[in-house]
Amino acid sequence: MSIAADLAFVWAFIIAFAVFVYVVMDGFDLGLGILFPLFPRKEDRDVIMNSVAPVWDGNETWLVLGGGGLMAAFPLAYAVLMPALYTPMIAMLLGLVFRGIAFEFRWRTTRERNRWDIAFAGGSLLATLAQGIALGAILQGVHVEGRQYAGGWWDWLTPFSILTGVSLMIGYALLGSTWLVMKTEGELRERAYSLSWALLFAMLGAIGAVSIATPFLHVQYTHRWFAWPNIMLTAPVPIAVAAVTVLLLRALTRKYDYQPFFLTLALFALSYAGLGISMYPYIVPQSITIWQAAAPENSQIFMLFGVAVLVPLVLAYTAWAYYVFRGKVRAGTGYH
Repeated sequence: MSIAADLAFVWAFIIAFAVFVYVVMDGFDLGLGILFPLFPRKEDRDVIMNSVAPVWDGNETWLVLGGGGLMAAFPLAYAVLMPALYTPMIAMLLGLVFRGIAFEFRWRTTRERNRWDIAFAGGSLLATLAQGIALGAILQGVHVEGRQYAGGWWDWLTPFSILTGVSLMIGYALLGSTWLVMKTEGELRERAYSLSWALLFAMLGAIGAVSIATPFLHVQYTHRWFAWPNIMLTAPVPIAVAAVTVLLLRALTRKYDYQPFFLTLALFALSYAGLGISMYPYIVPQSITIWQAAAPENSQIFMLFGVAVLVPLVLAYTAWAYYVFRGKVRAGTGYH
């Protein structure tokens, strides 16, 4: 039982890691799509696309690992959550499909370029909103009876899930703008700086709104964050958010290239840590723990061998790709 419990914890960490890496790597990509309408010039849009062209395909590898790992390692949780989230998950996949097709096709035409630009921006917006809504729906809990989902088709659509959806859009847009600060130059870079200022304050407001609303969802969340002695362990998270915010404001004021992007990632990491603090040890909040949902021990061990080989390889390849394509992107160069 001890080994099985430890394996369930290890797999929960692997899936959480995969989802976070996806948020990190595809977040700025989706954020660029959300910001696309704010850059009407063709030259700027070409530079924006070229800044992610070498890496955007590989970013979604981690989404596959997160979803596939959930199905394989925690089949009960997968069986409960998927019926509860069919609509936002389908919307997310459709958004990613439109975005991927538009990314390739906009380079192949001149007359229809604007339509593909709209598809790229719309797909990015839809995928991000769907991801945030799904997150909010999971956090607020789903109706479980026995070992199956017992809620309705529209249970995922609530004011809280809309709040988390809009908040994720703001966060991804901030990642996108700080990515442009790091990867571009000239007038485009200055425009990205201006957007980063506005989006940072919007993101702080979104973090505050979600943080205030979450404890009202379940009394367990309130106890986890504010009951003694838990508060001694949870208090460092908002303190760290405040410290990172000060550093980010300083980086934007001094117009640093790299610090704004990585400090924004730190804000995402702290927000993600807060999510983990709220949910643990549940994988379906307030209904199913990671140990109750875990697959048989032999299955977890078998899959662990594959992950132990593949994840380091994917990480190494990804790091190499980002290293090779480091530096600024200039107009007239890149993917065509």
